[in-house]
Amino acid sequence: MRARDVFHILFFTALTAVLGLFPPLDVPLMGVPITAQTLGVMLSGLVLGSWRAALAQMVFVALVMAGAPLLAGGRGGMGILTGPTGGFLIGWIPAAFVTGLLAEAGRPGWLRFILATITGGIGVVYLIGVPWAAMVTTLSPWQVLTGSMAFLPGDLIKAVTAAAIAVTLRDRGRSTAISFRR
Repeated sequence: MRARDVFHILFFTALTAVLGLFPPLDVPLMGVPITAQTLGVMLSGLVLGSWRAALAQMVFVALVMAGAPLLAGGRGGMGILTGPTGGFLIGWIPAAFVTGLLAEAGRPGWLRFILATITGGIGVVYLIGVPWAAMVTTLSPWQVLTGSMAFLPGDLIKAVTAAAIAVTLRDRGRSTAISFRR
């Protein structure tokens, strides 16, 4: 791994953290805060590619587990895992990987990036987060899933935003996941 790769990984770790700091986005809904942090997860996949994006999110999750107050409301620590949001947080690692993998899988473009962010950045996060939340609460998976649908419009906006940013970077000649396949 080159120094440039380490810088990019750490940049997206920091970006994910910063996206949780904006107070207007930290609005609790059903006890779970709405943040822009999954935008960082999606962008890391599109820009860094699968492995580097997963590493960026692993570093972020490790910092949170170590107690760094990087989640909405300044939360951090191992206790996050025992709450309803623990699975969603852990899901950011495979979500970044899958988003990057799908972005790398063919010619980069708007549609590919949208599908990658929806599948990885939303689908994978919910696939891990919903059963986890059901396991640590008294709710059924169906109840958690239907409750999570309130987050879907915002998640779709983040998916479109991430794709638009990645397409813009590509069009301006900057790197996206495609350029890291060499």
